[in-house]
Amino acid sequence: MSTADATQMIEQRWGTFYRWGPYTLLGFGVLMSVATSGVVGMGPGEWYVSGALVGAALAVQAWWGVLAGSRPGPSPAGTLYYALRWAIAFVLTWINPFFAFYAVAGYFGAERLLPPRLVKPGLFATAVIMAGSQSGGLPPRDGLGWAVFGGLLAVNVVLLAVFAHLAVQEDQRARDAATTIVELERANTALQQAMDENAALHAQLLVQAREAGVADERRRLAAEIHDTIAQGLTGIIAQLQVVTNARDEKLAREHLDRAAALARHSLGEARRSVHNLSPTALEHDALPEALKKTVTEWAERTGVRADFTVTGPAEPLHEEIEATLLRIVQEALSNTARHARATRLGVTLSFMGDEVTLDVRDDGRGFDPLATVERTGSGGFGLDGMRARAERIAGSFTVESEPGHGTALSARVPLVRHG
Repeated sequence: MSTADATQMIEQRWGTFYRWGPYTLLGFGVLMSVATSGVVGMGPGEWYVSGALVGAALAVQAWWGVLAGSRPGPSPAGTLYYALRWAIAFVLTWINPFFAFYAVAGYFGAERLLPPRLVKPGLFATAVIMAGSQSGGLPPRDGLGWAVFGGLLAVNVVLLAVFAHLAVQEDQRARDAATTIVELERANTALQQAMDENAALHAQLLVQAREAGVADERRRLAAEIHDTIAQGLTGIIAQLQVVTNARDEKLAREHLDRAAALARHSLGEARRSVHNLSPTALEHDALPEALKKTVTEWAERTGVRADFTVTGPAEPLHEEIEATLLRIVQEALSNTARHARATRLGVTLSFMGDEVTLDVRDDGRGFDPLATVERTGSGGFGLDGMRARAERIAGSFTVESEPGHGTALSARVPLVRHG
C-alpha cells in the first residue's frame, strides 16, 4: 500500500466519524439524560426545551452533512456549524450535565472547521462545557462550586494543551514517516531501474562475449592449423619427396612409415581442433563432471598421472563460464603434453562465494614467463588464448613457472549461475 492510499484510508475513517460521530454522541447523551432526569430534577418545561434543542441539533447536523462535501477545509459555514453545535450543547448541558457527551464533539475536528485564529477559543469554549458538567452542572450554586468549576476548567485546559502538543508531535512524526516512505519508494524505484540496466548490460556483455569467442576460436583454429596440421602436411610432402627419389626399398619404406605417422598425427590434431571448437563435453555433463572426464582421458592418453579435485559447494554455472573454464583446461593440458614433460598434474576447481577459481599445476620442466614474452613478443599463443578467455568474462589469468620447478596456471572468474 502506498503512502497516498494509507492517507486516503485514514481520511475516510475520520470523515465517517465527523459525519456520524455527533449523532452517536447526541443519542448517548439523550439516553443518559433520560436515565438521570429524576436525579437532576428535570421539569416538564426543561423536557420541552431539551426536545426542541435535540431536534435543532439533528437539523444542524443534517444540514452540515449535506454541505460538508463542498467545504472540506475551514470556512465561514464551518465556523457557523461549530458555533451552533456548541451553543446547543451548552444549553443542553445547562439543563442536564450528561448532555456533555454531545459537547465532546467540539474537541474533534476544530482544525477542520475553524480558522487557525479561532481553534484555541473554540477548544476553550468546549472545555467550559466539560468543566461545568464535571462540577455538577451549570451554573455553580455557590463559591465552592465556582472554585471546583475553575479548578476543573484549569485541568481541562492543561490536558487539552498537553494532548494538543502530543497530537502535533504525532502529526509531525506521521509526516516524517510519510516523507521517509516516499523517499524509500523513490530509492526502490531507482534501484530497480539500476538492476534492470545491469541485467540489460549483462545480457549485452554475454552477446559480445559470444561474438568475441567466435573470433577467438577462429584465431585459435588458424594458429593450430598452422602449428600442427600445416607442419604435418609439410613433413609428409618432404617424406614423400624422399621416397620419390629413393632407390633403396628399405629407405623408402622407412620414409613412408614416417609419412604415415605424420598423417595419423595430423589427423589427430585436426580432430582435436574440431573437438575444441565446440565443447561437446558439456552437452550431457556439468562442468565438474566434464573436467573430470577430460583430465582422466588426458591421463590415459599421455600416461601422466593426473588428479582432479573440486572444493566448495558446486553450483550450476552460466554456459559461457563453463565453456571458458573447460577450454582453458583443454589448452593447459595440451601445452603440458607438448612441452612440460611432466610426471604428475593436478587440476582444482574451487567454488568460493562469488567467484570460481581454476588451478592447473604440473611438475614439468617449467619455463621463464618473462623470457618467453621477450622471445615471442607475447606469452605464447596458448597462454594468450587462456588469458583472453578469462578476461573476456571479467576474470583474470596468472602464470607461475620457473625452469625445473613446474608450472602453475590459475584462472579466476565471477560465479554467474545458470539462468
